[in-house]
Amino acid sequence: MKATDARSLHGQVVRELGTRIVAGDLKPGDVLPREDALAESMQVSRNALREALKVLSAKGLIEARPKTGTRIRPKEAWNQLDADVLSWRCASMPTDDFIEKLVEMREIIEPAAAAAAARKRTAAQLASIDTAYRQMEAAKDTGEWAVADLSFHNAVLQATGNEMMSSLFSVIESVLGMFFVLSAQTVSDFKYSLPHHHKVLEAIRRNQPEVARKAMQAMIGDSRGNLEKRRKKGTKKTH
Repeated sequence: MKATDARSLHGQVVRELGTRIVAGDLKPGDVLPREDALAESMQVSRNALREALKVLSAKGLIEARPKTGTRIRPKEAWNQLDADVLSWRCASMPTDDFIEKLVEMREIIEPAAAAAAARKRTAAQLASIDTAYRQMEAAKDTGEWAVADLSFHNAVLQATGNEMMSSLFSVIESVLGMFFVLSAQTVSDFKYSLPHHHKVLEAIRRNQPEVARKAMQAMIGDSRGNLEKRRKKGTKKTH
């Protein structure tokens, strides 16, 4: 599902309620106030509120039950790959648990994508991966690095020739952007992982699927290690 347009009135209500739910201010099982009271407290019309609640229901965050009202659903029922839900989770976290799950998802998907890209890529798709790599080389700060890193991984997914795989990027883009910034911030040289990216690029260039797979696995494992160091440093500071 595409992100909700937060500029509209009901979009603003969706964002406010959705953020509160995902952040845990409204917990699973909690019952929302009656429609008229909630609309008044949020200073919106009941029609705008109803539209917002429909959107939140479609995202799996709430459910309306006869006589008992509208309740917050368990996290397991949420559409975790919804663009808004991901965005709200990024804003309210990042927690160690969320990052760990993201790393696990990357470990399952991206090595296979790199291998597929090495088998199927076209010359134009290879050029896109190469361009993104050059942008990473030229990055002057972690912001530029994260943008170029996103482009690199998107180009690899596009090169699989699998439209379902490539469309996944648009869903997880905001989360990956956060992940790449966090990973880069854990080291003194944010370009530390350029050699890993170069190995993936060259394996795809040379049509070497298993080499590409292993290079991507090593890259993700390296990111996991850096984020683990960051977590340990944060733990030490709190004691």
